[in-house]
Amino acid sequence: MPEGNGRTLKTVGVVGVIAAVAIVGVGVATRSHSESNLATWTATQAVPTVTVIHPAQSKAASALVLPAQLAALQAAPIYARTSGYVRKWLVDIGDNVRAGQTLAVLDAPEVDQQLAAARADYQTARANQQLAASTATRWKTMLAKDAVSKQETDEKVGDLAAKTALTNAASANVNRLQYTAGFTRLVAPFSGVVTTRSTNVGSLVTAGTAASTPLFTVADISRIRAYVKVPQAYSAQVHKGMEVKLTLPEYPGRTFTAQMTRSADAVDTGSGTVLVELQAANGDRALKPGAYAQASFPVTGGGSAVELPASAMIIGQNGTQVAVVGADGRARLKTVTIGQDLGDRVQISAGLAPTDRVIDSPPDSLQTGDKVQIARAGGAAGGK
Repeated sequence: MPEGNGRTLKTVGVVGVIAAVAIVGVGVATRSHSESNLATWTATQAVPTVTVIHPAQSKAASALVLPAQLAALQAAPIYARTSGYVRKWLVDIGDNVRAGQTLAVLDAPEVDQQLAAARADYQTARANQQLAASTATRWKTMLAKDAVSKQETDEKVGDLAAKTALTNAASANVNRLQYTAGFTRLVAPFSGVVTTRSTNVGSLVTAGTAASTPLFTVADISRIRAYVKVPQAYSAQVHKGMEVKLTLPEYPGRTFTAQMTRSADAVDTGSGTVLVELQAANGDRALKPGAYAQASFPVTGGGSAVELPASAMIIGQNGTQVAVVGADGRARLKTVTIGQDLGDRVQISAGLAPTDRVIDSPPDSLQTGDKVQIARAGGAAGGK
């Protein structure tokens, strides 16, 4: 091979090696840059982008509207006090009853037989007592004539005392069974209306067991109680004698007047509320026990109360909370007290300030200390 051709091939080989090294270097650098960009993008995506809002100062309201649960002035389940079979029932749901009126009659043959046996025992004990009394009187007469010993006379007098005690016990047993037999007639404890009936003719009634169920329920609905849980922030403004308005969904446009009669005077630690009782006249029976109503208290809103959209609320095991963004760009969960539910908005009576930056529609997985990005108006995200 000529010397010139050998040099040319050598030069071409060196150039090729240099080109290969350059290509590999460029590929490595490009891949490293891509991995760096991917890591940066992944880290950015791991930080959620959130929308923050500021609480609005709550406007002073002319009334505080809260849910109320209605209940009868008094209600009593009627149980059977003796076992037997239902012979007849005389009232049904919706019927008016007066105090002492018979609701149902039971057949209790076992009690009847026990009463007959007890009366026979009483007659036997009474006869033995009378015989012992005659004997004791006779022996006392003979003792006065020294015809018998004092020891024998004392024995006859003691026998009379024992027979008298047996007679008294038999009489008490008769009275007990007479009262038991009287329980075969179920009566109303007070005037009211029958709200439930759970018996039929021929049904077996077993008294004194855990499985016993009430045969009737009688409720006095001439007046209605309404129980309301008032938030602590408003508890100082409600008092006994305050006039409260009640509204019910089945009576649109109609308002019922009630008065506050009682207060628990204690804040429930679970809900942060004070339980109060209202009473309202119910002459037309428009108010029904167990119904839902809204109670409107004539109080003004708390001065520190703020409002938020309902979408900002977090309801969980720790109660009602909201997520706020701190100065370090991290989320923090704060427990708040709801003063009033306004539908699409919620009034917060405690736990939040107007200057707090609240996250609207926070992610379900958001926890205290998580880094967040705040979405800007144009769609971009900011760090803080």
